[in-house]
Amino acid sequence: MLKIINYLKVRLRKIFLEEIWLEDYIKLGLQIGENCSIQPGVILDYSHCWLIKIGNNVTIAPQAYILAHDASTKRLNNYTKISSVTIEDNVFIGARALIMPGVTIGKNSIVAAGSIVTKSVPAESVVAGNPARIITTLEEYMYKKNNELLQSPNVFDYKYTLNGNISNEQKNIMYLELKNKIGFIE
Repeated sequence: MLKIINYLKVRLRKIFLEEIWLEDYIKLGLQIGENCSIQPGVILDYSHCWLIKIGNNVTIAPQAYILAHDASTKRLNNYTKISSVTIEDNVFIGARALIMPGVTIGKNSIVAAGSIVTKSVPAESVVAGNPARIITTLEEYMYKKNNELLQSPNVFDYKYTLNGNISNEQKNIMYLELKNKIGFIE
C-alpha cells in the first residue's frame, strides 16, 4: 500500500509540475502578449502567475525562471514576499536566466543566459551576470553585432537549420567552419 501511495505522489508531482501548459497559466491570470516564444522548460511562478505580465514579441529561452514570490522570508517572519514581474515588448531572456519578484524588464532589452535579475532593467539595455548588471546598450550591441556580421564569412542560410531540413553533410560543414569562430544564421 505504501508503494502505491508513494507512486501516486510521484506521479501527481510529475503531472502537476512538469505538465503545466501555458494555457493553464493564462487561465490562472498570467498575461501574455502576441507573438511570444516561450521555449521548453521555462518555469513561470505557478503559485502567483497572475502577478506576471509578458508583453508582445518576447522570447524566453529554455529553462528560464520567472518568480513572483520569494519564500526565503517565511521562516524569519511567517510571511512570503510577493511582487509583480513585468516583461515589456521585444525582450529576449536567455537560457537559465532567473527573473526575481519586483522586476520590470524594459522594452527592447536582452537578458543574457544564466543571469540573475534582481533589479529592474531599463529599456534598450543588455544585462548579464549574477546579479545582472548593464553591460551595454542595445544600440551598441546591435552596432557591434552588425559590424561583425558584415565581416563574418560564416553566415548560414535557412537550409542550415532543423526547420530547413539540414543534412548530415551540412552539419559537418557548419561544425568545421565554426570551430573556434562565431558565425551567424539568417
